[in-house]
Formats: sequence, structure tokens, C-alpha cells
Amino acid sequence: MDEKINLTAVSYLNTKPLLYGLELLGLDQTMFNIKLENPSNCAVSLLNGTSTIGLVPVAMIPSIPNASIITDYCIGSDGFVKTVMLFSNTVIDEVNSIFLDNHSRTSAILTRILCEFYWKISPTFINNIEISNVELKANEAALVIGDKSIGLENKYKYAYDLSNIWKEMTGLPFVFAAWITTQKIERQTIETMNKAFELGISKINELVKKLVVPNFDILTYFKENISYRLDNQKKEALSLYWNMGKIK
Repeated sequence: MDEKINLTAVSYLNTKPLLYGLELLGLDQTMFNIKLENPSNCAVSLLNGTSTIGLVPVAMIPSIPNASIITDYCIGSDGFVKTVMLFSNTVIDEVNSIFLDNHSRTSAILTRILCEFYWKISPTFINNIEISNVELKANEAALVIGDKSIGLENKYKYAYDLSNIWKEMTGLPFVFAAWITTQKIERQTIETMNKAFELGISKINELVKKLVVPNFDILTYFKENISYRLDNQKKEALSLYWNMGKIK
């Protein structure tokens, strides 16, 4: 076979069914060199040319020259997502400062959109914070994403699921990350990826037996909270998000 393709994926739990499909078909050995990164570094790897394909946060897509979305799959949600959360000990109407997780510009912009258009508040945003180091005071909130958010709803008085708030506001699902390339990819490669992702999702029951996440229902998370198919509603939501977030 030709030289393997460098592929970068998000290192969070929600990506595991997609990666499992690649593994089941042996594509992690034969077709791809797979590297796992935090969301922002997936975009960087495409920009600097170290990856040909990346699972990229959607806020970054318009800023990547020649970027195109490939595959019929994404990291999305349609209602509660459980792992993109705004935590506070103060009701949202009284929040005046929000700490933003430094690993996902997509969720940070979603937070800003919801503050402006849904909650109609104008807090101060504090960027590039390592959330694990933050102790929230009165009138403060923190955006926490990915695996770090699991279990934190018991630590704070208020927990806002941003995907569900978006759904309430727009009636649409949400897309957090999509498979992107800046190069010409053979149609057969894309079809093979689609086949692998479909297989991985169909084997979620098998996959969860290999995973251990204390006090978290992984099966429900994969099957109900994460929505992997990049359908027309998600594409509509993506365009709306870019427009509302003034992302170009």
C-alpha cells in the first residue's frame, strides 16, 4: 500500500467509537498513522502540515486555508451532551465572569453566543484557563469540556449543558468537531473511513466493555448524548453557529 496518511483525532472519550471502527478494520495499522491530541492541537496539526486529516473543532474550520469537510460523521449532539458544561455556584443571570477552557475554541464561542442571544448577559470572559486550577467565587462560572467535566455537576450548585441550551434556542443539533482535510483525498479513502465509523458505532456495546469510567454511564453517553452522523440538520446548525459567532 502507499505511504500511510497522518490522521489526528481528539483524545476525548467521545471519539472512541470512531477510532474503534478504524481499529476493527485494521486501518490504524494499514492506512493511517493516528495521533491523539486535544481539540485545538488537531487544528494546528493541519495548519502546520503534520496531519493530512484531522478531527477539527468547527470554530477553526473557516480559518484553515483550503479546508474541506470529509466523511459523513462528526462529533455532535442533539440535546444534552453531558461533557460541554458551564458550572457555577450562582444562577446564570447573576454571573459576571466566565472562565473559558483553553482546549476548545468551539465551546468557548458557543458560550459567548448563548450569553448574548439566549441568556442576554454580558460577562467578562477569561480566556486560556486551565480549569482544574480554578476555584469559583460568587458570580463566577467556568466552561469545562470533555472528560474533565465528568462528575463535576455534583461539585457546583448550577450546571448548564450548552448543547441542550443551544437546542432550546435554535431547535437544532450541534456539531463540535468534523473531519477536515486541506488536501485532495481519494474518494475510496473517504468511503473506507465512513465504513469504519459506521462499524465502530454499531459495535458500541462491545466497546464499552473495554472502557472504565467511574460513575459515568458510557453506553448512554455514546448512544444518546453523542450524535455522530453529520446530517443536513447538523450542517444547517453549523452554518448558523458560524454566522452567530461571526466566524470567518
